[in-house]
Amino acid sequence: METELFIGGKWVPASSGNRFDVLDPATGDVIASVADGGESDAIAAVDAAAEAGPAWAATPPRVRGEALRKAWELMTERADELAKLISLENGKALVDAKGEVTYAAEFFRWFAEEAVRGEGQFATAPSGANRILVTRQPVGVCVLVTPWNFPAAMATRKIGPALAAGCTVVLKPASDTPLTALAMAAILAEAGVPFGVVNVLPSRSSGKVVGRMLKDARVRKLSFTGSTEVGRILLAQAAENVVNTSMELGGNAPFLVFADADLDAAIEGAMIAKMRNGGEACTAANRFYVEASIADEFSRRLAARMSAMRVGPGTDESTQVGPLVNEDTVAKVDSLVRDAVEAGAKAETGGSRPSGAGFYYPPTVLTGVAPDAAILREEIFGPVAPIVTFTGEDEAVRLANDTEYGLVAYVYTGDLARGLRVSEAIEAGMVGLNRGLVSDPAAPFGGVKQSGIGREGGHEGLLEYLESKYIAVNW
Repeated sequence: METELFIGGKWVPASSGNRFDVLDPATGDVIASVADGGESDAIAAVDAAAEAGPAWAATPPRVRGEALRKAWELMTERADELAKLISLENGKALVDAKGEVTYAAEFFRWFAEEAVRGEGQFATAPSGANRILVTRQPVGVCVLVTPWNFPAAMATRKIGPALAAGCTVVLKPASDTPLTALAMAAILAEAGVPFGVVNVLPSRSSGKVVGRMLKDARVRKLSFTGSTEVGRILLAQAAENVVNTSMELGGNAPFLVFADADLDAAIEGAMIAKMRNGGEACTAANRFYVEASIADEFSRRLAARMSAMRVGPGTDESTQVGPLVNEDTVAKVDSLVRDAVEAGAKAETGGSRPSGAGFYYPPTVLTGVAPDAAILREEIFGPVAPIVTFTGEDEAVRLANDTEYGLVAYVYTGDLARGLRVSEAIEAGMVGLNRGLVSDPAAPFGGVKQSGIGREGGHEGLLEYLESKYIAVNW
């Protein structure tokens, strides 16, 4: 495992000499010590990205795409190795980690193909006075800030389009999971990406190093995935230099089940939407709204499925639910559940933190949740499913929209007209209609309201890293 900073194609220690520990969530033990970058290191990374920028922007799109495709091939070849690394530092079950590696690698393959599609436009002005020529150019040096829950996929989802567009990047990974990001840097270098195009800066001082980079006039793009609270701060900082921003922020996904739904399919979808990565996903179903006439059966069946899941170290092949990432996360989940139960909710399964080492929380299903419970307002980020009943379509939509967030929603119904009608009425950037998984590299990922700005994935993801330049032409 590489544990130094990756700046200008070299593995270098932090200028301060400081390091920080990375823990195994299954035991709390130290698994590695990583260089702790500071503000001077951040500027060194921007220096490297700025120096490499003109040559990379001038590199033919096909060549940029081939480097990304080679990175996809390397990730695919080393999928098992990468999955074990993700599971070790993140805690997620190996089955989830292997799925993440496949998903993450696909962003490199998708944007390898998109690199040649940064097309412009040519037209005659309506007045006939001139021609309109629109070309697209890379935005420039990009600062990419990624979370710990999908340490590979959140990196490739940003690096892929940035490199395809001709941008250079400084990646600031979450301090809980820096090892995967450093592994990505090594793979990209091996794939032929020139030195300085990708720089990786692990740091415990996230606010300081990112803030320092945003003050540098050479930085022209910020892409952040994380909490809405931090997103607001970064938006304010980016405003000082009018930095182009993309934000994928918090979620509070509703999961609606109507009485005419295929209940088997709804349970399967719920297991995916809730338990992918142990619930530590911005797309995780956070609030279950079930039509009253089927609520008891849905709750019983969901509790049976979740209680049967095997909890253990993520690196164990038989584990289905690994530990949460750190002590703060498991403490928050436990607090939300206890608050709901104290207000009258019932734990149909789970509901209490186990004793012993590691950051574990059992799969939990809550019924009778009070409508004002904090667990319905906050992003849980854990394996907990709170269930609330509704009696009609209008009420279901009202409950689904009763949040400041709008990332994703899930709707299960046997009536296609209703499904499309409800999907249009729900205030979310994405909807899974009779489907518990929406993420796809070929589709635009992002939210509305306080869940973010911009889109990642799809052709839209490439355009986030390109600026349109209009040239008025006479001849």
